[in-house]
Amino acid sequence: MLLNPKTETFDHLDPASRELMKKTVAFFENKGKAKLKEASHERIWYADFIDFLKDNQVFAKLLTPSPYAPDDPDTRWDSFRNCDFNEILGFYNLSHWYAWQVSILGLGPIWMSKNEKIKQKTAQMLKDGGIFAFGLSERAHGADLYSSEMSLTPLGDGKYVADGGKYYIGNANKAALVSTFGKDSETDDYVFFAVSPEHENYDLIQNVVDWEGYVAEYALNSYPITDDDILEYGREAWDAALNTVNVGKFNLGWGAIGICTHAFYEAINHASHRNLYGKYVTDFPHIKQLFVDAYARLAAMKLFSQRATDYFRSASAEDRRYLLYNPMVKMKVPTQGEEVINLLWDVIAARGFEKDVYFEMAATDIRSLPKLEGTVHVNMALIIKFMANYFFNPAEFPEIPKREDPADDEFLFNQGPTKGLGKIQFHDYNIAYNGIDMPNVNVFKEQIKAFTDFLVNAAPSKEQAQNIDFLLTIGELFTLVAYGQLIIEKYNIEKFDDDLLEQIFDFMVRDFSKYALEVFYKRDSSEKQQEMCLKMLRKPFVDYDRFDRFWKNHVYALRDTYEMNK
Repeated sequence: MLLNPKTETFDHLDPASRELMKKTVAFFENKGKAKLKEASHERIWYADFIDFLKDNQVFAKLLTPSPYAPDDPDTRWDSFRNCDFNEILGFYNLSHWYAWQVSILGLGPIWMSKNEKIKQKTAQMLKDGGIFAFGLSERAHGADLYSSEMSLTPLGDGKYVADGGKYYIGNANKAALVSTFGKDSETDDYVFFAVSPEHENYDLIQNVVDWEGYVAEYALNSYPITDDDILEYGREAWDAALNTVNVGKFNLGWGAIGICTHAFYEAINHASHRNLYGKYVTDFPHIKQLFVDAYARLAAMKLFSQRATDYFRSASAEDRRYLLYNPMVKMKVPTQGEEVINLLWDVIAARGFEKDVYFEMAATDIRSLPKLEGTVHVNMALIIKFMANYFFNPAEFPEIPKREDPADDEFLFNQGPTKGLGKIQFHDYNIAYNGIDMPNVNVFKEQIKAFTDFLVNAAPSKEQAQNIDFLLTIGELFTLVAYGQLIIEKYNIEKFDDDLLEQIFDFMVRDFSKYALEVFYKRDSSEKQQEMCLKMLRKPFVDYDRFDRFWKNHVYALRDTYEMNK
């Protein structure tokens, strides 16, 4: 279930992709943990990693759609294999993952553009080892696109000048191109255009974070632009911004999965060898519970994200269900990652602060992921838009298979208009749940029934619907239902251990009860709502034998199975 770089064969990938993943693992293992940590502590830009990417054509092969590399059958934008690369980078160092993540964001508006000249140019830049950047947010407005102050002023004859600043822009120190979002100063229409950090009118002001990665503030000062640099204009520029984030946000969950997996190995190795009061730490009942919960949550993160990938790769103008599952991979999975790190940190305690362990980086880095590509709150507000249709207006769709085929994900760059979210329909979630008869899944189904009764008989009032604090907790309950649904679908495909599914739903039942209680305690919840919230409270089915098997077969079995090279 969990990635072990030293034993993983990547046999699920084609030979060329398999070799690329193995080379990436070898790069980090050959560098070793000591040098990786030293570079992190000293905030040293990872030029050696950028050289590795160039020498092995990594970004060129993974991030170039196949029409722009007609002579290379191994080059394509394939989300199935990209998830593997995501996970590997998260496993070793999030700063290196960040170079990959923001390159994806920077490339989004380019590959979505109708500008064939710049697309051909970009394909060559990728071959030359280029990384990319996404100039969207601004210091005063964050990611509030409506308030963008970056301006593009037409001069006539297909010429323009760009003026304004951008803030919190990864890779903007060394990017081959920076896709920059702004407005036409005369028409106020949105526009995307590409700029180069090498130009004299590009002012690289500072790295806004104290990190080995570079997160830039930059300014354009009468920067000359021509029609050849324009990516999108008007509504299409707006759609390109949001559709690019739809692609990029998906990576954050996989980064979290990688971080938590490496941290888990360190924690189980440390605890299983540490003897206190005549017992090994892993003999204590509360430690077993912490590890079991951490593993179950981590496994759920990965299972959900794998199944969400199937929907992402199968998306079309007629099937936009990915617009629910993608923000969940961005929001739900990284927040679960925070919980996993919290559980593991309660096990290893002070060891988690020490400078020679990966965990020290993990504990910091995991906090960043829920706060990138739109906060948890922004993504939850998006998710809530789908709730009514999800529960009460299902549609029929062909069953989505496991998508492991080596193919270009063409729809990612042709997602179309970003409006009409309230019209998106989903297949009936009951199909997945009703196909499983296991104790904790059955308890969870009772909670779902109590929740849908709540929505029918004690729905949020008009005032409550305008209170984002109230709706966010309602959204957490909704999210749990969709989370469990895709995990069950993955179970039906893979037929993994029943004990794992039951242990996952053990914490899911507890989480559902926690959020129901939060709604109960909201200051503006009505008596009727409080009464119905209490009906959602359940205790997981207790099975001591299952817990012991799970501890032995899934958790303790990982002891001493991985340690990074020194």
